[in-house]
Amino acid sequence: MAKKNKIQRPKARRPRGFEDKSSDILRSEARLIEAAFSVYDANGFEPLQTPAFEYADVLGKFLPDEDRPNVGVFALRDDDEQWMALRYDLTAPLARFVAENYDALAKPYRRYQAGSVFRNEKPGPGRFREFVQCDADSVGAPGAAADTEMIMLAADVMKAVGLETGGYVIRVNNRKLLDGILEASGVPNTEEGAIQRLKVLRAIDKLDRLGADGVAALLGEGREDESGDYTEGAKLNAAGVKAVLGFTTASATDRGDTMNTLASLVGSSSAGQAGVDELKMIDAILGACDYGPDRVVFDTSIVRGLGYYTGPVFEAELLADIKDKKGRPVRIGSVGGGGRYDDLVSRFRGQAVPATGFSFGVSRFASALARLNPEQQGESAPVIICAFDRELMGEYFKMAAELRAAGIRAEVFVGAGNVAKQLKYADRRGAKLAVLMGSDELERGEVTIKDLVLGAEMAKAISDNKEWRENKDMQRSCKRDQFVATIKEMSA
Repeated sequence: MAKKNKIQRPKARRPRGFEDKSSDILRSEARLIEAAFSVYDANGFEPLQTPAFEYADVLGKFLPDEDRPNVGVFALRDDDEQWMALRYDLTAPLARFVAENYDALAKPYRRYQAGSVFRNEKPGPGRFREFVQCDADSVGAPGAAADTEMIMLAADVMKAVGLETGGYVIRVNNRKLLDGILEASGVPNTEEGAIQRLKVLRAIDKLDRLGADGVAALLGEGREDESGDYTEGAKLNAAGVKAVLGFTTASATDRGDTMNTLASLVGSSSAGQAGVDELKMIDAILGACDYGPDRVVFDTSIVRGLGYYTGPVFEAELLADIKDKKGRPVRIGSVGGGGRYDDLVSRFRGQAVPATGFSFGVSRFASALARLNPEQQGESAPVIICAFDRELMGEYFKMAAELRAAGIRAEVFVGAGNVAKQLKYADRRGAKLAVLMGSDELERGEVTIKDLVLGAEMAKAISDNKEWRENKDMQRSCKRDQFVATIKEMSA
C-alpha cells in the first residue's frame, strides 16, 4: 500500500521585527495613551484616526533614514496600479487629511491620535518594524505661541504619567539657528544644499551616541563604524565643522544666557536672528506660565533627525534614576519630541500651511515607566471562581457578576479539569484569591475563599500534609451573602 501523504503544517513563527505583546505591556501602554489623551483633550484637541495605508506619493521624501519614499516602507500595488504603503508615522497622513478636508476644517485644526506605524528597516534589539506612536498636532497655527503650547503639552504629559519635576526635561532648539550657522558656512539654499543640510542634521542627531569626534567625521568627509560600514559625510569644510560643533555646545542652564550666546553666534544671518526671536517668545510664554528650567531648557544639540522640521524643535528626556534587573544604571534618554513643520500640507495645496506637533513612541516610553515604577505596572489578576460542581455554573456566574458590580475583576473557570487543576490555573494566572463552593456549601449558605499567595508562602514552612490540611490561615469560610465583603477584605 502506498504511504499516506504527510500533512504539511505551517511552522508557527513570528515575522522578524514584529512583536507579540502580553497583557501587562498592553495595559501599561493603554494607561500611557489615556494619560496623554487626557492632557490633549483638556487643551481642546480633538481625536482623529487615519488609515494604516496611504498612497506612496502622499508619504513624501521624509523617511528618517532614507531619501526615497519607496525605500524603508512596506508597499504594495493596488488594483488600480497605484502604489500604497503602510504609514511610517502619523504626521504625513495628518497632512493629507488636512489638505483633503481643508475648507471644511476650523483652523488651526488641533488633533491627537495613537496608532501603529511601520518601518521596513533592519530589525535589532529594541528596534521593531511596527511600533505605536502617540501624536498631538496643531495645523494652521503660525508663530512661536503654538510651538510653546506644544512644548508645554509635552511637559504636562510627563507630569500626567506620574513623573516628578526633576525626573524629566523638555529640551528646545530651533532649526533656523542651525540654518543661520550653515548659511554662514557656505551651504547653499538649493536642492543640493538641502541634501547636505539633512546629512548635517543626522550627524548632530547622533551626538549622544558617537560623541564630538564621531559627529565631526560625519560633518566632514565621512565615517567608518566598527563593522566596517562607511557613511558618507556632509562635506563641510573645517571652519563649517567647527562652527556646527560650537553651535551644539552653546547651551547654558539659564535660557537667557543661551539666547545671548546664540545671538552672537548667528551674527547677521536673517534665518538665525529669526530663530533667536522665536526662542525669546517661547521663553516669555514659558516664564509667564511657570515652566522654569527645571522643566524646559534650551539645548542646541537637539535637532531631530527628520527632514521636514522648519523651526522650533524639542525632545522630552527622562532624567530619573533607572536601573536594570541587575541594579545597573540605564540611560533612557529621549522618549518623544516634535517641532514646527510648515511644508508638509503645502506639498498638496501649493500654499503655506503652518503646523507644529509633538509625538512619542508608546512602547519605549511605557517600558521606561515600568522600570521606574514596577509596582504600579500591570492589572491585578482576577478572582478565580472554581467550577467545583458543573451543575452550579449559573450560581458561579452570578457570584462573578456580584464581584464585578463591586469593581472586582472576576472569572469563572470554564475550562476542563478538577479543582486541583483549576487552582493550578489560578496560580499561573497570578490570582491572589480563589473561590470554592460545592452543593454542600451552597446548601449551608457558605463559601470558601483560598488565599493562594499566602498559601504559597506558608507552604515553604510546612513540613507535612497533616499540618497543611489543618492550617486555617490559608483559607476562610464565610456566609454566601457576605462573600463580596470578605473578598474585599482579603484582597486588601
